[in-house]
Amino acid sequence: MDRYLVFKTRDELIRIKIEQILYFEAERNYTKLILTNGIQFIFAVNIGKIEEILENQIPNYSSVLLRVGKSFIINKNHVMQISLPKTKLLFAGAEGKVKELNLPKEPLKILKETLEGELSKNDGK
Repeated sequence: MDRYLVFKTRDELIRIKIEQILYFEAERNYTKLILTNGIQFIFAVNIGKIEEILENQIPNYSSVLLRVGKSFIINKNHVMQISLPKTKLLFAGAEGKVKELNLPKEPLKILKETLEGELSKNDGK
């Protein structure tokens, strides 16, 4: 069953499949949403408010979406590579397209450890 995230404003409604979300990126008082197909939306709310929306609309959202550092919420299912020496995160997008983000080393290290921990849990089942 598809799960959706809905953003409403006075004049618009945006409905997005969770699996199409690549990441959210904070830009001061705005948040940019990037989808796997490259489509982007900009919301006039900060990333903290986006987290509240996620909590309210998606039960157990952290099983898919994870806050990385101060500026990003990423979809863990699309992570292809984490490079600590290069401080890069690569995503696998639609049709084999790769999206690259440069992130500080510490948030990347935490992300890497989180994903490794999830692998360990799944291997134990």
